[in-house]
Amino acid sequence: MFIEREIGANLLRLSQSFPALILTGARQTGKTTLLRHLFPAHHYVSLDLRALATEAEESPASFLSAHPPPVLVDEVQYAPGLFRHLKVEIDSKREARGQFLLTGSQKFTLMKEVSDSLAGRCAVASLSGLTVREISATGWKPESLEAQAEILIRGGFPELWADRSIPSRDLYQSYVATYLERDLRQVLRVGNLRDFERFLRACAARSSQTLNRSELARDVGISQTTAGEWISALEASNQVTLLEPYFANVGKRLVKAPKLYFNDTGLLCFLLGMTPEALGSSPLTGAIWETFVFGEIRKWLSCYRPEWTVWFYRDQEQREADFLVQGPAHHVRILDAKWAEEPRLDAFAGLEHIGRLLSRSKTISQVELGLVARTATSHALGQERRIVSAFEIDRYLDGN
Repeated sequence: MFIEREIGANLLRLSQSFPALILTGARQTGKTTLLRHLFPAHHYVSLDLRALATEAEESPASFLSAHPPPVLVDEVQYAPGLFRHLKVEIDSKREARGQFLLTGSQKFTLMKEVSDSLAGRCAVASLSGLTVREISATGWKPESLEAQAEILIRGGFPELWADRSIPSRDLYQSYVATYLERDLRQVLRVGNLRDFERFLRACAARSSQTLNRSELARDVGISQTTAGEWISALEASNQVTLLEPYFANVGKRLVKAPKLYFNDTGLLCFLLGMTPEALGSSPLTGAIWETFVFGEIRKWLSCYRPEWTVWFYRDQEQREADFLVQGPAHHVRILDAKWAEEPRLDAFAGLEHIGRLLSRSKTISQVELGLVARTATSHALGQERRIVSAFEIDRYLDGN
């Protein structure tokens, strides 16, 4: 079962403007499936096969001769030496568009090679897991606590929704093993993979929290430098996102450390040992829910409004808001994620205080407050307050 992806139209458009297109994203987010669906005429070759990766790295001219365009090269980060030869091939037929489609699971490595060799020749896009709208197309509906727990536990990997008989735990157990053995070894040298797996689980316990590298390093038993390198490795392989704090001067000292979020709640729940039965009463549920809400915001902005910005807010007086989304004309939405069907209205009090602080800034023209909850339908509470359904946050951000 193929699940249509919202980013598809953007990829088709980019392929008509650039000779090459590179699609990044974590493993299992559906990069290859999507590109093969959109571009069925392209020849396909995967560098996950070590022999082909070695050929592409050590004999790139021969590799490109054996796999001429139009071609889709999967997991291209395994052959960084290929990029220089791609540049020569592209420049020989610069007017040809969409001839080279490349995928990769390690965005930092890829972006360095793109900036060094394919600048101006390659469009870059990123694919995350499924959005709520994409999952809903499979027949899922957020009509019960069980269904809402399912979307958090299963996460956004397309395979789990194309075939809902697959146990999510089995897939994530294999996923972690593959990630540790393949992707991690290329990003950095880790003496003991068990140490990194403990680090990965310690990060999971901190999803939606302010990142304290020294505390994290101490708890895992590694140096702070190593903790920083390993966080970068998680970012590079698209497993986590660091959300930066709002930095404008509003007359108060602001927290400067970023917040850590896992990109997929299914992986997060697996690492935490979370089950559907425990989700409703676990002290970790609020963090998982906030991670889910941030994922929906991040995916929508990436696909439809890349020029918009999202932060979190926290100052030294412990006033905080989970998300600040700044859109056009300096319109700011201040949002808190709440694991409730109908949040208490006094939960707006903290957001209202932050809204008054931000309204003093000359760079902000309008402030809107929202509680993002499990409610079935979004509804307004006055002119500037809103209960937002997390399952239709795309419509809210789009102004509908």
